[in-house]
Amino acid sequence: MVRNEESQTPLLDRISQPADLNSMSTRELTALAAEVRQELIDAVTITGGHLGASLGTVELAISLHRVFESPRDKLVWDVGHQAYVHKLLTGRRDRFDTIRQEGGLSGFLSRDECEHDMFGAGHASTSISAALGMSVAEAAKPEAKERGRAIAIIGDGALTGGMAFEGLNNAGHLDLPFIVVLNDNEMSIAPNVGALSKYLDRVRTDTRYNRAKDELAERLEKLPQGDLLVEFGKRMKDSFKEFIYHSMIWEELGFTYIGPVDGHNIPAVMESLRRARDINGPVFVHVVTQKGNGYKPADTDHERSHAVSAPSKPKAASAPPTPPKYQDVFADALIELAAEDERIHAITAAMPGGTSLGKFGEKYPNRFFDVGIAEQHAVTFAAGLACGGQRPVVGIYSTFLQRAYDQIIHDVCIQKLPVVFAMDRAGFAGDDGRTHHGNFDLSYLRLIPNMTVMAPKDENELRHMMATAVNYTDGPIAVRYPRGAGLGVPYDPDFRLLPIGKAEVLREGRDVALLGIGSTVLTAERAADELADHGISATVINARFAKPLDEELI
Repeated sequence: MVRNEESQTPLLDRISQPADLNSMSTRELTALAAEVRQELIDAVTITGGHLGASLGTVELAISLHRVFESPRDKLVWDVGHQAYVHKLLTGRRDRFDTIRQEGGLSGFLSRDECEHDMFGAGHASTSISAALGMSVAEAAKPEAKERGRAIAIIGDGALTGGMAFEGLNNAGHLDLPFIVVLNDNEMSIAPNVGALSKYLDRVRTDTRYNRAKDELAERLEKLPQGDLLVEFGKRMKDSFKEFIYHSMIWEELGFTYIGPVDGHNIPAVMESLRRARDINGPVFVHVVTQKGNGYKPADTDHERSHAVSAPSKPKAASAPPTPPKYQDVFADALIELAAEDERIHAITAAMPGGTSLGKFGEKYPNRFFDVGIAEQHAVTFAAGLACGGQRPVVGIYSTFLQRAYDQIIHDVCIQKLPVVFAMDRAGFAGDDGRTHHGNFDLSYLRLIPNMTVMAPKDENELRHMMATAVNYTDGPIAVRYPRGAGLGVPYDPDFRLLPIGKAEVLREGRDVALLGIGSTVLTAERAADELADHGISATVINARFAKPLDEELI
């Protein structure tokens, strides 16, 4: 790319492929990081997208592409939240303003989009397993010179997923040259939860290590040529930490541990990656970053900076107020119902903001559980609550519930436990693309014995369905609702329990019958209006229940 002397990003202008990083000095790489960070902020605050995690991985992505040779070496980014910088460095800068737009770049990684995207993923915790498979495939190549390295870059909370530990457990005993890089930003979408998060905090902040390191440096500086000894001590610090933390979980799993490393210090990150590259076995590199680094709003609200929305268009002065989002209607209804029923508990898998259940947690902290990116655990945990006579409500995106399908069948439905599944983002989910659409839940839930499935035509009916769900005791029940705002209909003053399996006739007709469910009811009503313009009288039915169907009415 030709360098533009007036450009605000002269270094980034020189990057058309990862190999272009090789000609840059360490000082230039550090300056490049600042340019990349500003490019991210400028672009993503306009298009919308996952900004926070990528801002935290600017230096890490630059270092990875400098130390390794993509695509010969396989960089497998978990989820894709962290990989916007990777996209900028791999020849997609000229299209970066199309990210998450129709016909534009994917918001996640896509094997169809670029040869540097080794594995497509919109769901968390898959990188270690995928990269380990690639590592075995590389080892199977007959010529050593043909073999690349496989590097899993996991983080942003994805290490809380059980699948990640299944991969670690397998990798540690294969004795292959395999690298796992942990982007430890202390967050997933919301703050990390659980024992692992607390363990990593202890590694980062243990006073024994920090006090011993400081005391050693002070004493060495007082000696002749003490500065040289201090510098030597810095080079020895990883060995010193390994002595302090000889029983660390990573070593027990069969990995050589390197870290913690300052993830915003390019020389330190590159040095750690080079060391990892030179070890002929499994290596775990622990990189500590700050989510949203360089973006001022992230200083006060990490969760909100995880994903930012495109600016909304200004409304006319006379425009009606925007209806509430379905996710807020769900959470507000659950809060009201929980005030009357102390058995109601809310569970989310690292999505308190996306599901709006964070509001429930503020109101009822002892009845709210964020289990981390652990959908399988969330469902079976809810089953256990139901066994104890409680009324658990699992608030989850439809696409993520797929990850717990066995638990839905085996742990909930076979035992006919009264667990409520509130499935947000049902149907097409918009900008996040094909990995986040919730198109399959009606199909995969209807076929499971003992499951009841509902979908509201509007936000008022969603309130009644939530009341129906938490009062239903004859097995599990699911309520699916779309992303975004409702229709702006008024609420009934009181909750109403809906008869299970009974549809609602919205208008009587003579010629044809149109059945809709959920958001398609409005489509059916509009179709009936158009048919009426052509002299065709249509009955419109709100099915309400995908299972059981109102066979009598049909």
